[in-house]
Amino acid sequence: MSDLAYDPWSPEFVADPYPVFERLRAEHPVFFHEPTGQWVISRYEDVDALLRDRRLGRSYLHVATHEEFGQLAEPEFLKPFWDLIRAGMLDVEPPTHTRLRRLVSKAFTARMVEGLRPTIRRLAEELASGLADRGGGDLLAEVAEPLPVNVIAEMLGVPVEDRHLLRPWSADICGMYELNPPEEAQRTAVRAAVEFSDYLRGLARTRRAEPRDDLVSALAHVVDEGDRLTEDELIGTCVLLLNAGHEATVNATGNGWWTLFRNPAELERLRSDPSLVPTAVEELLRYDTPAPMFERWVLEDIRVAGVDIPRGAEVALQFASANRDPEVFADPNRLDLGRDPNPHITFGLGIHYCLGAPLARIELVESFGALLRAAPALRLATEPDWKPGFILRGLTALHVER
Repeated sequence: MSDLAYDPWSPEFVADPYPVFERLRAEHPVFFHEPTGQWVISRYEDVDALLRDRRLGRSYLHVATHEEFGQLAEPEFLKPFWDLIRAGMLDVEPPTHTRLRRLVSKAFTARMVEGLRPTIRRLAEELASGLADRGGGDLLAEVAEPLPVNVIAEMLGVPVEDRHLLRPWSADICGMYELNPPEEAQRTAVRAAVEFSDYLRGLARTRRAEPRDDLVSALAHVVDEGDRLTEDELIGTCVLLLNAGHEATVNATGNGWWTLFRNPAELERLRSDPSLVPTAVEELLRYDTPAPMFERWVLEDIRVAGVDIPRGAEVALQFASANRDPEVFADPNRLDLGRDPNPHITFGLGIHYCLGAPLARIELVESFGALLRAAPALRLATEPDWKPGFILRGLTALHVER
């Protein structure tokens, strides 16, 4: 299958995977990729179905040990990392996932998220105006990164003087989600997990004793039918909210503006009609998906597009490919900021649908709107480079001018 050029470590593939995805959908919608040991799934119909299929899971540890599932046991040095991650809901399955999601949803409500909109708008306008006043700069470092970090910090109740710690912790922890991360990246993730856990444990204990109007306080006191989150579960949830709600949003902002600069007619359309911003955000999420691939473990034998995939295998669901499938999206390689309907699967589907999707949408709408108002003639200053990772796919920087 090497002739298909599916190579998630290749800079050329990371920069533009879409021609490869087009060939995969047409010729090999399901194939086994030896270097990653994964079955690669590229058509929308199959990705959609598998995200909802309970014969697959984010984890297998609720049904088997590593050895029973044909996998190597995790190195002992990774235990602090996995203890933290599995205390949240991302890498667990029902009934644990059901319980955690129910409890967290009682605190992380739609009303609470919508209540953050004025704060998000104010922060976005301050960041966008600062960039414009300086005549330009790195849109990623000066707008895309600080906005979600400050929003989540505000939401959790992290003091202003500690907020500079969050971005490095998040980036280091997320390094573990890349394909076959080197040991150095794994040890860096463990260190960040321990430091972040210790910090949040102290914050959670303070909020249990002295509640405030923030999410940590709400999570510390949420009760449903006598059940409540343990301290470890509260910490795991907060880490998940930062990582999932930050890294992908930063990449969505950078990838989105890079897409707009490469499609000047659509950018001009947006400038002429700012009411398009909400649908533009959805289209930008579809067109260049910031988290292009999600993995699932096969818990029971399945058959996909005529191919048998056995229990114990891992599938790589290609969200970015599914979002360009011509069976679902008319003229999928064309950017259409008014596209409607737009059933992209950027936020996932099924029980693991992104809990923070409403917050991410508000952040992106307010961020793009603020930049359009503050710098209506914003233009690219230098051609950007892509970061080496594929799981969280984004630019290293995006230098712009007024």
